[in-house]
Amino acid sequence: MLKILIVDDSALMRRHLTQLFESEGDFLIRHARNGNEAVRENREFQPDVVTLDINMPELDGISALSLIMAERPVPVIMLSSLTKKGALATFEALNLGAVDFVAKPDGTISLSVDDIARDLVSKVRSAARAKLRPGRTRETAAPLSRPATTPQPKAPAAPVRNSQAPTGVRDKVILIGVSTGGPRTLEDILPALPANLNAPIVIAQHMPASFTQSLASRLDRACAMKVMEVNKATPLESGTIYIGRGSADVTLCVRNNQLYAQSKPEDAEYLWHPSVELLGQSAMRYCDPRQVMAILLTGMGHDGSKVFTELHKKGASTIAESSETAIVFGMPAELIERRGAGKVLPATAIANQIIQFAGQ
Repeated sequence: MLKILIVDDSALMRRHLTQLFESEGDFLIRHARNGNEAVRENREFQPDVVTLDINMPELDGISALSLIMAERPVPVIMLSSLTKKGALATFEALNLGAVDFVAKPDGTISLSVDDIARDLVSKVRSAARAKLRPGRTRETAAPLSRPATTPQPKAPAAPVRNSQAPTGVRDKVILIGVSTGGPRTLEDILPALPANLNAPIVIAQHMPASFTQSLASRLDRACAMKVMEVNKATPLESGTIYIGRGSADVTLCVRNNQLYAQSKPEDAEYLWHPSVELLGQSAMRYCDPRQVMAILLTGMGHDGSKVFTELHKKGASTIAESSETAIVFGMPAELIERRGAGKVLPATAIANQIIQFAGQ
């Protein structure tokens, strides 16, 4: 039996979530109505997973999370509203140590729970097996301004971010696929890259649409490279990181011999979005695989493992994040299992490989 602590100030939401997990048949459930109760129940009940609402009286979810991770760390899934404010709070929670989040849709509580039921149960089960990483304090969670120089000693420092040359179909391109634990892991890798990296980076991070713009803005403040969300056909330029818009798919295409990233409606044939598999397929179609680096980071499932393996067979440089740092060792493990990983590395070693590949 998995012990789960449901933390929400709404009695109706607690009841609906209880019914959801009771229907699964293998959960032992306890409740808390606010952050103070959550901290106490985490200590006394010792749950395997906590679902934690952000907006609560007496002690809000972010403050409660900080105390929980300091006293008795446990996998936490945040329940967040689909708003810009909700997105900012969610990223703070992820940096404080939360494993993942589920966005609550607008509307009545019963309909909201129905909409998120499968996603929530899946993420709770995955969280129970997740690797906990030490949370950052609110002061160290993420820089509010971009660094004047890159902290990566092997890369040339670049105090100003200059626009680079457009990327053609024969130029290098770096693909990153990531899911659960992604924002935290991306913040461990991307700020170590120099502003003048001689390749663009395109990222498929499984995430709702209302969150990817906030993620791009957050990373843009933390990185020497420019970071932007892809919400339309956008020409790729070296020295820029492109985040695929959430609740859509991001793929590469070619116009006038130049590579573009484009946002497309979700392809129902694929389970996760933005789909890493579709991004890789587009690179297979339009790029020389020998000029592609494909990196699969933390996340549950197998998205991207098949096509990244094919890219590897055709000469692409491929990296799977190792179990040493992967919060959920699902996607990278699948790539390793398929023998599609050219290298298996902890997140802390990946930035240096990107720099070497780009020829800095």
